Amino acid sequence: MTLAEALEQMEALIEPGRADQMAAYHKQARSVLGIPNPALNDLTKRWRQSLSVEERVTLAGALWDTDIFEARIAAAKLLTQARIKGDAAAWQLIASWVPQFDSWAIADHVCMTAQKRLVADPSRLDEVESWTQSDHMWTRRAALVATLPWAKLNNIKPEDQARRTRILNWAASYVPDRDWFMQKAIAWWLRDLSKHEAEATRAFLAAHGKDMKPFARKEAGKYLQNSVPEAD
Repeated sequence: MTLAEALEQMEALIEPGRADQMAAYHKQARSVLGIPNPALNDLTKRWRQSLSVEERVTLAGALWDTDIFEARIAAAKLLTQARIKGDAAAWQLIASWVPQFDSWAIADHVCMTAQKRLVADPSRLDEVESWTQSDHMWTRRAALVATLPWAKLNNIKPEDQARRTRILNWAASYVPDRDWFMQKAIAWWLRDLSKHEAEATRAFLAAHGKDMKPFARKEAGKYLQNSVPEAD
């Protein structure tokens, strides 16, 4: 499938009057077509079923480079699959997008795709750890959003417990960052963790909660049986 063919199929899904609403909601300066997410889901599912991995990687790269809002979302969705045989090129492409993040919707779709590739090959956490030192806020944030699977594990194996501890250390290093999106990412990780390892969440909040923004501290403790006390 060529890029032109893919864009033609996407344009057929445009909902009149939707583009301006989406651009305002997502705070996009780039072109927004106005395609509902369910329609984009169905289209990219068909593409995944009909294209080889190599073809998907090529098309995903081309879609991303258009800098169209829905095309970047579609690029991420093209590579969202738990098992991809020979996924090195897919991972390299995903990682190359991270420094270009500039909005939460695109970042979150790519991070959901990255989650699959990290679970498939946890050694890639070494590369993700380098993201935590970036000057780019969205890259630092991606290190937590892309590693959410380790917050959600039950009956955790020792090697995954070590990975969970490693990622919690990244989250702790982010606490002094007052950016709303960074605080939200910390809270998101801890909130999901609390459903599976409540004591680890309590320990983190006991050590760092006083330095988190109040909304993040509250969100992190949302599912704990005992409410998290407000800091003085």
